[in-house]
Amino acid sequence: MDYKKISTDILNYIGGDNNVAHLEHCSTRLRFTLVDDSKVNIEALKKVHGVLGVVMTGQCQVIIGNSVIEVYDELLKNSKFGNNNNKSAKKKKIGAVVLDFIVSVFQPLVPAIAGAGILKSILLVLTMFNLIDKTGQTYLIISYIGDSIFYFLPLMVAITTATKLNVNKIVAVGAMGMLLFPKMTTLLGEGASFLSIPITNVAYASQVFPAILGVLFYACMERLFTKISPKPIRIFFVPMMSLLLTVPMTLLLLGPIGFYLGTVLTSVILFVFNTFGWVAVGLVAAILPFMIATGMHKALVPYAISSITGFGKELLYLPASLAHNISEGGACFAVALRTKDTDLKSTSISAGISALFGITEPALYGVTLQRKRVLISVVISSLIGGLWIGLFGVAAFTAVGPGIASISMFIDENNSKNIIFAIAGFVISFIASFVITFISWKEDEEEAETSVNIEAKSTVGTTNASVNVCDIISINQPIKGEVVSLAEVNDDVFSKRILGEGIAINPSEGSLYAPCDGEIVMLFDTKHTLALIADNGAEVLFHIGIDTVQLNGKHFDPKVKVGDRVKTGDLLMKFDIKEIKAAGYDTIIPIIITNSDKYLVEKASYSKDKNEDTIMIVSKIEV
Repeated sequence: MDYKKISTDILNYIGGDNNVAHLEHCSTRLRFTLVDDSKVNIEALKKVHGVLGVVMTGQCQVIIGNSVIEVYDELLKNSKFGNNNNKSAKKKKIGAVVLDFIVSVFQPLVPAIAGAGILKSILLVLTMFNLIDKTGQTYLIISYIGDSIFYFLPLMVAITTATKLNVNKIVAVGAMGMLLFPKMTTLLGEGASFLSIPITNVAYASQVFPAILGVLFYACMERLFTKISPKPIRIFFVPMMSLLLTVPMTLLLLGPIGFYLGTVLTSVILFVFNTFGWVAVGLVAAILPFMIATGMHKALVPYAISSITGFGKELLYLPASLAHNISEGGACFAVALRTKDTDLKSTSISAGISALFGITEPALYGVTLQRKRVLISVVISSLIGGLWIGLFGVAAFTAVGPGIASISMFIDENNSKNIIFAIAGFVISFIASFVITFISWKEDEEEAETSVNIEAKSTVGTTNASVNVCDIISINQPIKGEVVSLAEVNDDVFSKRILGEGIAINPSEGSLYAPCDGEIVMLFDTKHTLALIADNGAEVLFHIGIDTVQLNGKHFDPKVKVGDRVKTGDLLMKFDIKEIKAAGYDTIIPIIITNSDKYLVEKASYSKDKNEDTIMIVSKIEV
């Protein structure tokens, strides 16, 4: 995959460098804070090779999938971001600005917190089975690894906040380091004052909000002194004055406020839980599909982290996420079992496995949100699983996406039943989702509700939903080789049918022929991709190989040009399959109906190595 090309296209369609105030990424998405959302070309962005979807919710979230880090790195390598924060804030509603700030500060913390938390929970498992001596130094060192991540949270928060505010990260960390400096903590414990003003003794280890407020104040000081300082002394004068004012202000006022803010936030959530109990967990689980789809679930991350670091456990968001994640997995497996579409079957199995491991975006975007009855089934089963988990007060002890690999996050050394009830909630959510989806979702009624029974070629058929098909054409096999599902293509753009419905062929030779009558409308300069419009208006795209754009046309010999009229069986392209493979490229050829939203695409039977076989029947839909 050409990550540089993807990053360039994305940057172009979101309005360029100057329209980006801030950029972060999570496990599957690029998260842009933009100066002006109206400059985003959403439709063009969705069509970028490698982009799975786009969500606009205060941030511009570009869904990439497993390659998000590579695309993110290319964006940072070739762009300059971060100079438009204030301008961005003026153009956005306060709610969007706050949500963007929360996501930008807390999202980068999750991997470290999750890794440390799971490590500690695994250590608990080892001690439960007497596989490690709890008093030994090996246990202590491994335990300290996890403890240190939480202890130094104020410093990590200082880094993410300073990054978001585009100020000096080293000085910001130095300022907040005073909150953990041993001599300072000892002084606070003995009773300290500054300019005769008493300082509240607060244990800042594992806290997040004091550092956020402290760095916010530091950012103001840095900008102020940068503005008024003479340039020759700016290198030391700005950090000196910023530290001199920030540290006392944090110790006297902002630190205690931040500490109590975290306590109050967690207490409010716990009050809600204690008041509504299991109902609250069930309701949160039921609405999580919609929250995740819009990115709003990230607003709960500060609470979850604050609750775990402050109270040692979390009772609402993460337990509800367990019910939802597993429900997504159960629904996907039910769809995979019921569907006759090989592409959907493969997509559902892959997405279901990801959901069971705590990553729900593939399931949400690839299966659930596209099918109303599946979405309803997930909501109902999430509610059922959430009510069970809430009823027994299941608590989470690590801020990570709940799933099979992270189920140890529910181990409580003081309550052995906590993990048992969590596992029971896992099973209940999966079974409920699987059964409800399997019974309620019928491919013939929902997935193919726009399909028709084609009585004969070149005739018009009608469904009960008043959907007509006409201009029916057959797409013949254009090249010798093995016809396979799009799901087997090692590129999400094709395997997830982002560009449209179709099929793929593993070629056994290097001659591509026209599968139907039509006109050549596109031939890339790199010669690896061409397209024709069939006589019924269907747009047929041929993409020879994966990432073969990097060959810059080498080993490709097109026999047509744009504007040529072709007949079924005409030679379109010759390519050297051996040389392309020798260069390290996959030669699979996706054949896509790129305007399949307006066409009914039916897979036909076929035999290997026979060009005359029909592989698809494409019919125009008229509502």
